[in-house]
Amino acid sequence: MESAALELSNEMMMVLAILAYTVILFVTEVIRIDVAAVLILVVLGLTGLVPDTHLFDGFASNAVISIIAVMILGAGLDRTGVMSKVAGFIMKIGGKSEKTVIPVVSGTVGVISGFMQNVGATALFLPVMSRISSQTKIGLSRLLMPMGFCAILGGTVTMVGSSPLILLNDLIETSNRSLPPGAETLKAFGLFSVTPIGIMMLIAGIIYFLLIGRFLLPNNAQNDASSGQKSDNYFKETYGISNTKKELVIDKNSPLVGKTILELEALTQEKITVLALSSEGHRILSPSRKHFLWVGDSIGVMGKKEEIESFANNFGLKQTNGFKVFKHTFNESNAGFSEAVVVPGSRFLGKKLSDFHFRQEFGITIVAISRGDEVFRGQDMYAITLRLGDTFVIYGGWHDQAGLTKSRNVALVGDIPSELERPQKVPHAIFFFAVALGLVIFTDLKLSIALLTGAIGMIITGVIHIDEAYRAVSWKTVFLLASLIPLGYAMEHTGTAAWVAQKTIAGLGDVNQYVYQIAIAILATVFSLVMSNVGATVLLVPLAINIALETGGNPAVYALIVALGTSNAFILPTHQVSALIMGPGGYKVKDFLRVGSLMSVIFIGVMLLGVNLFIK
Repeated sequence: MESAALELSNEMMMVLAILAYTVILFVTEVIRIDVAAVLILVVLGLTGLVPDTHLFDGFASNAVISIIAVMILGAGLDRTGVMSKVAGFIMKIGGKSEKTVIPVVSGTVGVISGFMQNVGATALFLPVMSRISSQTKIGLSRLLMPMGFCAILGGTVTMVGSSPLILLNDLIETSNRSLPPGAETLKAFGLFSVTPIGIMMLIAGIIYFLLIGRFLLPNNAQNDASSGQKSDNYFKETYGISNTKKELVIDKNSPLVGKTILELEALTQEKITVLALSSEGHRILSPSRKHFLWVGDSIGVMGKKEEIESFANNFGLKQTNGFKVFKHTFNESNAGFSEAVVVPGSRFLGKKLSDFHFRQEFGITIVAISRGDEVFRGQDMYAITLRLGDTFVIYGGWHDQAGLTKSRNVALVGDIPSELERPQKVPHAIFFFAVALGLVIFTDLKLSIALLTGAIGMIITGVIHIDEAYRAVSWKTVFLLASLIPLGYAMEHTGTAAWVAQKTIAGLGDVNQYVYQIAIAILATVFSLVMSNVGATVLLVPLAINIALETGGNPAVYALIVALGTSNAFILPTHQVSALIMGPGGYKVKDFLRVGSLMSVIFIGVMLLGVNLFIK
């Protein structure tokens, strides 16, 4: 169906300018992408491109409420300890070789990702992977990338597995309001409409890692755990931590009397860290940096042996032979090092380490922060702004580290024993999760209402407390999505999407439908690598639908290609899932390029085959 050529209007030029500005902000990240999205929302309102009556529709949209509900449902399942049981199941049937562990692990995570968002599933499975690694003697670097990639693929198994798919039906509804007279309206996708396609891609991903991918995976010995509790030597080699521990006693003539631990560490230029303090008969592991030091106090410090000895001599400190006061404190069965990765929704995101008091709040000491190939220590780690996937190297009691995990701001990468928080709530969690799915499948209720029913059921029955539910929601994602939806509205209603579609078709010429589909799939892939997959979906779905209408293609197929194609983010660690696994796996960008390039090609091929087979 070929329509008359559109003329570029002033409104279209304004939308195109805003569109270009949006892409620049997202690619450069000169300001946070959620703030950039709100800025775009304000500009759309000020220019009048989106009327007041529709400007804030995104905040009450089916997609946004559905995403909030899915996040709460996932957190509720996590609070009951269901994931630990899943880990036990995986280890029971997966065996101890890569050939059996990878498909079982990847398949399990992929299926779970289809119902609770792939980023959340990945964060939950990080400690599970460490436990499997320690028991099977398979390095984390061999497990995390297959797990992460299959979590992304698993997000395509249902319409609630990833944000672009949740958003798709809302964008289709917007497009229906702009269809030309006589055009057939697009039908919304059901929960399992994409399941055959998602399963095809998940199976393709598993086969890829079994046949080819595992030969491309790095074998990072320094990130491979031979036991759940990694050795001090591992942390020394990996992060350059000088981890000699000494017990020192403050003499009456020491200039440190009356000074704080913060001042002590500053005097050593952060080369010596105070891990423990014994004062007036009270032993404290990871004492507050504001704590004052007095005559007779004992401090447990960490650093290079020669620097500790020099410091003790210069500041009138007595060195004990071995440990007297801290013998029990520093026992490996009670305390040690571990790694903790900043996860989505963490209250640490976008802030500095100096904004928090980890020793006082959690009883743990952060000794280094790893980001990609960089390791920050001392004052440097207090100055950086924390991001998703940053890895804390922490020291503290195992009980305190388990408490830090329960805050849901980080995921521990290690086999730290901890009790299930609310195992008695497992039946309630499973029941309301099943209720939510049942309402989606067997009723005509909107997705948001169905999922919110399960979420509120978990809250009322105590599976998850309301404050925990608020913390479980990634409000950055919510504001990003809600603020970008009006941009899609502007592209449709000003005719900008139709105009760009006509220019794209003219550029490609008279070609087969599959060529257009491949072009859209590649475009979605490129956009998802340089900006958020939500932003890419909002921008490209109207364009894809208009290309389909102009060329006589199936608009539903083209729209779905975009929503699925924006999950094709394997080549670079720009996807949230890849950011989470990069630190714990010890991966470099070149590892993602090597393993992810062929995965991206396979993704596009299998996706296009599945979409054309199953979507009519």
